[in-house]
Amino acid sequence: MTVLSGVGSKRAEQFEKLGVCSVGELINFYPRAYEDWTSVTAIADITEEGVYCVKARLATSISDAMIGGGRILSKGSISDDTGTLKVVFFNNRYISRMLAYGGEYFFYGKITFDGYGAQMVSPTFSAARDGVGIHPVYRSTAGLPSKTIANAVRNALKMLPETVGDPLPEQVRRHFDLCGLRQALCDIHFPKNSAALERARQRLVAEELVVLNLGMRSLRDHSRTISGVKIQRDCSADFEKLLPFSLTGAQKRAIADCVHDMLEKKSQMNRLVQGDVGSGKTVVAASVCYTVIQNGFQAAFMAPTEILAKQHYETFSKLLSGTGVTVALLTGALKESEKKRVREGLADGTVQLVIGTHALITDKTTFHNLGVAVTDEQHRFGVAQRAKLLSKGDNPHLLVMSATPIPRTLGLIIFGDLDISVIDELPPNRKPVRTVLMSGSQRGRIYNFIREEVGKGRQAYIVCPLVEEGETDGVASAEEYAAELMLREFSDIPVGLVHGKLKPDEKERVMSAFAAGEYKILVATTVIEVGVDVPNASVMVIENAERFGLSQLHQLRGRVGRGEAQSFCVLISDHLNAATKQRLEVMCATNDGFVIADEDLKMRGPGDFFGERQHGLPQLAIADFAETRSLELSQKIAEYILFIYKDLRNEELRLLNAEIDRLFDRGGHNTMN
Repeated sequence: MTVLSGVGSKRAEQFEKLGVCSVGELINFYPRAYEDWTSVTAIADITEEGVYCVKARLATSISDAMIGGGRILSKGSISDDTGTLKVVFFNNRYISRMLAYGGEYFFYGKITFDGYGAQMVSPTFSAARDGVGIHPVYRSTAGLPSKTIANAVRNALKMLPETVGDPLPEQVRRHFDLCGLRQALCDIHFPKNSAALERARQRLVAEELVVLNLGMRSLRDHSRTISGVKIQRDCSADFEKLLPFSLTGAQKRAIADCVHDMLEKKSQMNRLVQGDVGSGKTVVAASVCYTVIQNGFQAAFMAPTEILAKQHYETFSKLLSGTGVTVALLTGALKESEKKRVREGLADGTVQLVIGTHALITDKTTFHNLGVAVTDEQHRFGVAQRAKLLSKGDNPHLLVMSATPIPRTLGLIIFGDLDISVIDELPPNRKPVRTVLMSGSQRGRIYNFIREEVGKGRQAYIVCPLVEEGETDGVASAEEYAAELMLREFSDIPVGLVHGKLKPDEKERVMSAFAAGEYKILVATTVIEVGVDVPNASVMVIENAERFGLSQLHQLRGRVGRGEAQSFCVLISDHLNAATKQRLEVMCATNDGFVIADEDLKMRGPGDFFGERQHGLPQLAIADFAETRSLELSQKIAEYILFIYKDLRNEELRLLNAEIDRLFDRGGHNTMN
């Protein structure tokens, strides 16, 4: 960094605080925002508050005054041919030396009005001779303002050679009409106009997502090893004959994908089956397990909670009854003698299918010949837990399931190390859940409706976003809400309460009691998002619905509509601005989780699917997963590169490979060894 003009050792230390330690890193330190100075407003035309750019002379010298806390308040006046405007700076001890009386400048900043008229507060400025343009705004730190960073970047760009090595070969750039790297780097920092900025951004975003896309594909290819599980026969047709219902086309396709992986490929199956709540993923898993078991191997199914494990155990036991397959349950809550019996059966092979929780991956649990491992609710398990389960066999096949619909473009990147099967249709007997948006003033009607449904022998969920009273003003807490319902509206109806701060065994007890019908109404937080299957529940009421993402609302809604009765979801919100109303109306318009996921991605970005950085991908510098067009473009470019060059090790892709290594090394992955 010290090779740059104006950057000494002290300034270099300040840059290090921003993670910038070299000239190359500075060039890739992209602006966080831009100020558009191309639209200049005459002072007389400023009639309301907002952000403006004006061209004016400093009409008075800047005067400084001390205010509380030893801070400095600096004031002055600027004027153009139409009027005069005050400018105010806070705690800038050098401002009077930076602005010369009578000098002409561009000033850019926020206009506010007080009793004395209009004033521009803490504007940025540049000499009028520099001309208008789009100015970069950088993430800054104490003693290193954005303007200083911009000057350093300008000097760094001058050091770029005329011909810069470009990770995207010219043929690829031409085919997709992308500008060269040198042009993109200059225009992302100092664009001449908005069109140049957009073109530069498109190029850099596309490159970063292509690098990520190809890196994830490479990670997937390198993670595949030869499986010791040799499946010779497809038994899925035999399994289908056992069922008292017909499989959907999507279920059949997912099963066929899994069987093809196990029969035709030398490496182990690594497949994600992604489907909406109620789409029948469990039956797909049961069919795969049946085929593996009929080929002489064992199957393990890991669920995130004890109650889900018990439910899956009951489901698998019913589906496989009469087949001679031995099914066992292994959870932490079992008596030691029972756990020992199941583990002995797994070790000697007499237990062919085990359903369990994390008890499956403890050192005490060993398998005779594990053929397939299935994990339910993929996002609840980390890569390490998945690997621990797989280590119980000789590279067994892996099937992971998720009821969190993820847009296909995002899924291909997020789950780049997995092949994906999508179950995009529901069984024909499922009735879509009717969803309505109501205000808090209509709670009386909602409670009456719940009472009617309970009178018909059904049950209801009421979801609140918080647990304890006083966490956020105006938001009902689950504990407070449940107490009020028990004492007033539903004093004659059994009401249960479950939230994340309950001990696990207490949570399990309440959920089991609700599933058994002991509670008719369950007040809960989002701990029920992935919860027990209660076909008798027909009403889902979600308080403060605006506080949830669409995908989360859809998951919650999926708790009802599992039985034959018509089910309902009521979204309650008293905070409906235009954007919130539009978002919640998507929920009312469709039950399709993939449509909802696409809308959620556009409106909120990927955090709602994975939580903050939970997806474990490398940190990106400029790309945003919420930009579906960019994701789709990067997918096309990646496929084009693989089609044209056949192999990523092609010499023409040397610089692209270097970028893949750089991105994944930074993210703690290593793809290309």
